[in-house]
Amino acid sequence: YITLNSITPYMHSKQSLIATWQQHNVGENLLHAFANIPRELFVPANVRHQAYADIPLPTLRNQSISQPSTIMMMLHALDIKEGHTILEVGAGVGYQAALLGKLVGKEGIVISAEIIPELVHAAKRNIETCQLSNVHIYEADGSTGFPDVEEFDRIIITAACPLVPEPLIAQLKEGGILIAPVGDINTQTMVKGMKRNGRLEIEFMGQFKFVPLRGKFGFE
Repeated sequence: YITLNSITPYMHSKQSLIATWQQHNVGENLLHAFANIPRELFVPANVRHQAYADIPLPTLRNQSISQPSTIMMMLHALDIKEGHTILEVGAGVGYQAALLGKLVGKEGIVISAEIIPELVHAAKRNIETCQLSNVHIYEADGSTGFPDVEEFDRIIITAACPLVPEPLIAQLKEGGILIAPVGDINTQTMVKGMKRNGRLEIEFMGQFKFVPLRGKFGFE
């Protein structure tokens, strides 16, 4: 496996992405997180040379890691602050959870649920390699919420869902933000919801295609 000490061959394209985002006024906190989490650690060896191409890449069990610009757009929309408690539904191999861990800082907590055992194992290994003690990966159906935490400041769903699961709306703090790709299996609309008076005020952020969410509130 790749280690944190073997990232130099990828730095040029990484810096190119960062330079592009700087021109579009992406926040310094997001750029810092992206710069400090080695994406090449999270992708298979045969596509590692494409780690910083702005495209999705395959991982395990027909799953994928989203393209960097999509991830940055979702994280920007979440408006993450240090100290936040965040639920991620769909850890995958742990890349976005690692970025979230950087963004919430040492006082924050990231809970990431993943239903596929092989991905859980890979995500835990990757988070351990990145030395992020504030990120916790669980094998669980995240679409039903996470009972050990009362409320979350932010919730992010990283797979296509037919509707925003009601248990997740219930666990989102008042004033909190939820991001999810909502639609059918073929095409989804990225939805940003802010909780006001117990309901989500929705903003639409464009069309995307994600792998389908599995679990009680996902696709069969």
